[in-house]
Amino acid sequence: MAAISTSDIKNGITIKIDEGLFTVIEFQHVKPGKGGAFMRTKLRNARSGAVIERTYRSDERLEQAIIDKRDTQFLYRDGDDYIFMDQVTYDQVAVPSNSLGEASNFLKETGKAMLIQFNDEIIGIELPASVELVIAETEPGVQGDRVSGARKSATLETGFVVQVPLFVGPGESIKVDTRTGEYMTRA
Repeated sequence: MAAISTSDIKNGITIKIDEGLFTVIEFQHVKPGKGGAFMRTKLRNARSGAVIERTYRSDERLEQAIIDKRDTQFLYRDGDDYIFMDQVTYDQVAVPSNSLGEASNFLKETGKAMLIQFNDEIIGIELPASVELVIAETEPGVQGDRVSGARKSATLETGFVVQVPLFVGPGESIKVDTRTGEYMTRA
């Protein structure tokens, strides 16, 4: 790992501190009229997603973590593990479900994903902004019940439950936002 100065901090770099791996999401260089300059940062935990704020002196050194991002394709689920195939080397990688978090709700076979790796440990996953999933089951829309903006629950092929408009039925393909888990449109 490389030691960097606080003046080298930029959005998106990952640093290793006592609490774990953190990605810089916001930084501000502050030079008060009296006293030394300092760097105010907002950091996101690479594993849990929790956000913390830290302040560093301008002469402080931090440890930069080298993160590897690999294009992969989701193949299948094997017990608690999800099996991905690297798009470059065609190696298969088993990822435990606890490393994926909420992303497992949007994974379907042959779907694309970006695995985020630190050393030999998978610490996260990046999905496309939206995915197309098929509705496995939902209640039928009642004739004449067309209240504007009315919603009903629908279970998707992955087992995730999402709120959809009344006109959407079972077997239809819909687009779901992977960041919020909300229905976007019919596919």
